[in-house]
Amino acid sequence: MKAMILRDYGADAPFQVAELPQPVVKAGHVLVRVAATSVNTVDTMIRQMGKDLPLSPDLPAVLGMDFAGTVEAVGEGVTGFAPGDEVYGCAGGLADLQGALAETMLADANLIAHKPKSISMREAAALPLVGITAYEGLQRAGTHAGQKVLVHGGTGGVGHVAVQLAKHFGADVYATAGGDAQLKIIEGYGAAAINYQTEKVADYVAKHAGGAGFDVVFDSVGGANLTNSFEAAALNAHVATTVSLLELDLTPAHFKGLSLHVVFMLIPMLYNHHREQHGAILAKLAEIVDAGALKPLLDAPRFGLDAVGEAYARLSSGQAIGKVVVDI
Repeated sequence: MKAMILRDYGADAPFQVAELPQPVVKAGHVLVRVAATSVNTVDTMIRQMGKDLPLSPDLPAVLGMDFAGTVEAVGEGVTGFAPGDEVYGCAGGLADLQGALAETMLADANLIAHKPKSISMREAAALPLVGITAYEGLQRAGTHAGQKVLVHGGTGGVGHVAVQLAKHFGADVYATAGGDAQLKIIEGYGAAAINYQTEKVADYVAKHAGGAGFDVVFDSVGGANLTNSFEAAALNAHVATTVSLLELDLTPAHFKGLSLHVVFMLIPMLYNHHREQHGAILAKLAEIVDAGALKPLLDAPRFGLDAVGEAYARLSSGQAIGKVVVDI
């Protein structure tokens, strides 16, 4: 099979074409003919940092976590899938799991689900990592109807899904972004758009939450922005974040009695820990998509397998609006 591999790590390390043996299906797994994959920030981090990240695969490496494709073969014990089924998932590209930048890949059947029927392979490939992350964060924060929910980074990969899911759960949703194009996208989801470049936290808390703060803050920006999340949160509120790799003074969170949820959705893949939960979330997300309540946002430029380096550069540039997808 054709694949794009890394023989070295580094920000500018080239992806190279290689012919690799096709994986052999094994018990509990399916062999998938990959139609599309999407690029996530963690993919670019692996390429740049290599073995400085404990989750990076050995070289030569086939990256790519998300995928959508068609089942070609099923292993012993797999009952939920059959050859010809269209599926999607996040099942490789780290540790010892071959990624999706290849014509075929092996996927644990617990990590996949049937693709939503109402969207394309490209759109489905954009959804797994960010969709699971957004769903898990909102779920752990106990998001429900009637709450005021603030999403930081409302047009980012995780953020745009979190906005739509929070709306689906019946919450009153607000989201931050910068620039007219991003603000219009948020408004198109039925949420109130906040320009973080021109509005201070205290001002939009006063405007949208009566000065009391938001019941749930989903911070897909994270890092130093967590201080803004603590400021925006109500007393005894929940803050969920996808980025907490920093030292931070938790004093503001203490005096508000906040619950902090750190979402690291790669745990099931890395540790083979409750992988079936990812399959269940993907199945639920497919239902939500087919009900018309969730649609992946795709960045406009298109990339083929031979242009993987350009796709990674596009995401790293910060210019992408929505998910960067690679057609296999």
